[in-house]
Amino acid sequence: MSSQTHIPVWKQPDGKPVSCLEKIKVLNQNLDEIRQLCADAFEDAVLMGCDPEQIRAVFRELIESIEEPYSDRT
Repeated sequence: MSSQTHIPVWKQPDGKPVSCLEKIKVLNQNLDEIRQLCADAFEDAVLMGCDPEQIRAVFRELIESIEEPYSDRT
């Protein structure tokens, strides 16, 4: 994972940390892949003349629009 990326302590809905090392590894790999994809898309947009603040706002809106797939799970 890039040294620029903060590695979070992954938490369960009850606030307890995820303790399975394999799950943590997968979550961290996913985060690294997302970061790289976003960085590439951001660079493309800037090179095409887009406003960096608008790009960030669009990325935030995209993340906020993702629905929780298991929201009915208790």
